[in-house]
Amino acid sequence: MMYTIDFQKLCEIDRRKWILVLSLVAITHLFCQTLMLPYGDALLSLLPDNTEIIHQKVSLSFKESSLKSVSLDEPVRVDGARFANLSLLPTGVENTDGGDDWYRVKTRVAGQIVDDGEKSSSIVNEKSLDNDFDFVEDATLDNDNPFEEIEADEELKVRSGINQEHGSVRPPSEDETIENSNELSTVSRDPLVSSRSSLSNSGISPRNSSKSGEQNLSLPNGRNVVLLQPNMSTTTTNPGRKKMRCEMPPKSVMYISQMERLLVRHRARSRAARPRWSSERDKDILAAKLQIENAPLLKTDQELYAPVFRNISMFKRSYELMESTLKIYVYKEGAKPIFHQPILKGLYASEGWFMKLMERNRKYVVKDPRKAHLFYMPFSSRMLEYTLYVRNSHDRTNLRQYLKDYSERIAAKYRFWNRTGGADHFLVACHDWAPYETRHHMEHCIKALCNADVTAGFKIGRDVSLPETYIRSQRNPLRDLGGKPPSQRRILAFYAGNMHGYLRPILLEHWKDRDPEMKIFGPMPPGVASKMSYIQHMKSSKFCICPKGYEVNSPRVVEAIYYECVPVIVSDNFVPPFFDVLNWDAFSIIVAEKDIPNLKDILLSVTEQKYLQMQVAVRKVQQHFLWHVKPQKYDLFHMTLHSIWYNRVFQVKAR
Repeated sequence: MMYTIDFQKLCEIDRRKWILVLSLVAITHLFCQTLMLPYGDALLSLLPDNTEIIHQKVSLSFKESSLKSVSLDEPVRVDGARFANLSLLPTGVENTDGGDDWYRVKTRVAGQIVDDGEKSSSIVNEKSLDNDFDFVEDATLDNDNPFEEIEADEELKVRSGINQEHGSVRPPSEDETIENSNELSTVSRDPLVSSRSSLSNSGISPRNSSKSGEQNLSLPNGRNVVLLQPNMSTTTTNPGRKKMRCEMPPKSVMYISQMERLLVRHRARSRAARPRWSSERDKDILAAKLQIENAPLLKTDQELYAPVFRNISMFKRSYELMESTLKIYVYKEGAKPIFHQPILKGLYASEGWFMKLMERNRKYVVKDPRKAHLFYMPFSSRMLEYTLYVRNSHDRTNLRQYLKDYSERIAAKYRFWNRTGGADHFLVACHDWAPYETRHHMEHCIKALCNADVTAGFKIGRDVSLPETYIRSQRNPLRDLGGKPPSQRRILAFYAGNMHGYLRPILLEHWKDRDPEMKIFGPMPPGVASKMSYIQHMKSSKFCICPKGYEVNSPRVVEAIYYECVPVIVSDNFVPPFFDVLNWDAFSIIVAEKDIPNLKDILLSVTEQKYLQMQVAVRKVQQHFLWHVKPQKYDLFHMTLHSIWYNRVFQVKAR
């Protein structure tokens, strides 16, 4: 009996020891997380009296390693994973709890969403579907290939644009190309490695090193940046290969003032073709157009904030007529996962939320297509890419052919497409490839696109610029909404993110570690501390810099509005969301890419009174960029639907 008592006492002592050990481990882990903040000083920059300039070592070096043959469920060491977004890894690769640099390859299941986290019967491993980063790293996810070749019919054209002859960005030379490897695309898609040709745009010239897989970049001020690659020949220089569009500035630039004039011209004169036969629905729309153009003057409204609208009187009347008149038919054709399967989480959530709310709507949706003013084609551009694109094939023609067959099937089954050539049909797509996928065969449709690039076929006055929203929680899409009042925003400007595209390296070259008021960082490492630091920076900054990534759009624009930070859009040829009805000058600053060196002067030129007005406008316009589980008046669902309706009203012609 005495031995039993002694043994129990010993177990109690051991249990206390284990609790102590676990507590020490937890404290150590939290301490390590704080050390993972960007460049060690990002958290300090949130302190109110912090005026210390953040210094960072100039030379960056990746851990030397080589990629081994990969088998399922085998841990893989990825170079520079501290700086790389998980979205840059091949299909099926996810971050595990083993640290920044370790990833595990999973089996790809047909219909499984690797990054968006949509709960569905086709999903096997729910954990692997979520984006591991809670803060925004935009541009592309794991299946996207931003280095697609420019095809002959994708030449950058603009009807009313001017060439960019002056500025800090020079077009790359023909021999500064990146060639992807079909077998090992992980390293070639690393944001720092893949951007070395983009760095040359700001005066950074590459030079070869004696070490295999190592490359030195010479900066204009004499400093060097060293990039170490694995010992393999995945990155080569091929003078005969075409330049990738994401690696170079646009050939032509249309500034916001030109977009304004183009919108006015297209409003005054519709370019749509006349329908083949008349319809009572067209008469409804023409009657609505007359009432909108003669809307009663409205200066203030209890629900709307007049300064953020181009014409609040016309918007208010148009919205009322939409509620009382508009009827939509949703096509039932198309099989999952490409059709009727919304993605409600991640970068492409906008197309998924609209699809879900539209198909469940009883106010606007009708079962009889003869009663419809508009026709919705409910496909997901993200799932189209995920399901059909052959990785590293650099061939997207099968995606376009799939939608072409779909539209032809609709035209053969219904008579409505043929009546207008698809002009009264609309689609909502957020993937970067959507403009290409819908070209030609859906050219006359109304396209609500996140990639609203006037040089990639976006038609101002007909198409709708869809806000790209990064949704972290499917159940609570409004998580972390709000920010600090203007008096507590100590940071002048903030940016942190991966080096996607040619523009962001230029932004960092000019402003990273150059000014204590300009908190401009590169990639933030994964972890809870980094997520909170990123969000708190946006909540504590007066201006949030929103540079383009691989494409013109960025979810940072909407995220800045979520955190009540005045967005500073740096993206030539980008048509801002809801450009047809919103006055972006009231709550944002649009900066030309060539003016990045003058960024601080531009921000300081905004007077305190003007900034306070813009900050109020940001808070007021916020309601128009929110997704709700149950749609609310003037929210993002209704604003998207209204812009589609509004553009159709001004495009319709009578027979």
